Amino acid sequence: MSGAAFETIAGLVRTRAGIVLGADKAYMLDTRLGGLMREHGLESLDAVAAKLRAPASERLAAAVTEALTTNESFFFRDGKPFDHLRRILPKLAVARSGGQRLRVLSAACSTGQEAYSIAMVVEGLGLAGRVEVLGTDLSTDVVRRAREGLYSQFEVQRGLPVQMLVKHFRQEGAQWRVSPAIRALARFETGNLLADLRSLGTFDVIFCRNVLIYFDAPTKTRVLSALAGRLAPDGVLYLGGAETVLGLTDRFATVEGERGVYAPVVRNLLAG
Repeated sequence: MSGAAFETIAGLVRTRAGIVLGADKAYMLDTRLGGLMREHGLESLDAVAAKLRAPASERLAAAVTEALTTNESFFFRDGKPFDHLRRILPKLAVARSGGQRLRVLSAACSTGQEAYSIAMVVEGLGLAGRVEVLGTDLSTDVVRRAREGLYSQFEVQRGLPVQMLVKHFRQEGAQWRVSPAIRALARFETGNLLADLRSLGTFDVIFCRNVLIYFDAPTKTRVLSALAGRLAPDGVLYLGGAETVLGLTDRFATVEGERGVYAPVVRNLLAG
């Protein structure tokens, strides 16, 4: 693969998904684009790049972007954010007058494990009629899988307590499907964090975990600003344990005593 081909492919993914591929990630292209190259009859990455530069390349561009997007996810990842969610959801429910529904966003939701984990927390708190969970992801393929709610034995063993597996899943052969009651609490749409998010409306809670690590600093700032515009004044933002808002934006403040939990600076009342 020529340097020009790498720059074309890396530039495409950066523009469309915000993901920065350094030269040290060049090895990923052969691995992740192999099937796509066979599907499109392209013999090399140089041929992929050449076709991307040509007119009418939208279908290939979308496929390349999806193939190079990381879709790692598992149930109740890191645990503590969900413990904190259990504490703050009832407070938010009380704060909403007239039975107003709470809205939770699982951004870059991948195959749905995070959104369904949130839904299980909601059900456990007796708030099933009060909370809407929306999962969004750039990849149409993983959104389709999330909607299906069907997971392998390996996937349900990653972070999912056995009592929740028994309660909220039904076995189908060698796989497990999320129960209708939990699936009814979550819906999934394709969506790009780099796009205009205003059409999504306002959320009381936003999960955007282990996403910013793939972006450069300007893109992180852009995404955080967009999320701040979608979060209620007394809402809460969850980032991954290795992510921070420090040095990127002044629109969020840390929630004292909590790692990866942030509140809008206009009203930081959710500590504890």
